[in-house]
Amino acid sequence: MLTKIKCPKCNTEGTFSISDPVYDGPYRCWKCRELLKIRMEHGSLISVQQMDPQEMAKLEEIRAMKEKFRH
Repeated sequence: MLTKIKCPKCNTEGTFSISDPVYDGPYRCWKCRELLKIRMEHGSLISVQQMDPQEMAKLEEIRAMKEKFRH
C-alpha cells in the first residue's frame, strides 16, 4: 500500500509503502533527511512527529536484538 507523506520541515511530499495494515516507526524525508516517526493504519497517515537521533538508535538496537534471537 502506497501512502503520501508531507515532511513538516521542508513541505516535500514523499511516498511510503507498507505491506502490513499498521505501521508505527521511522521515516526519513528523501529531500531534507529529517527523521520522523509516523503511524499509519490501513493506508492512512495517522500521525507524524519529529524523531531525535537517540530514539532512532534505540529502535535500531531493539530491531537488531530481535533479529539476533529470531535465528
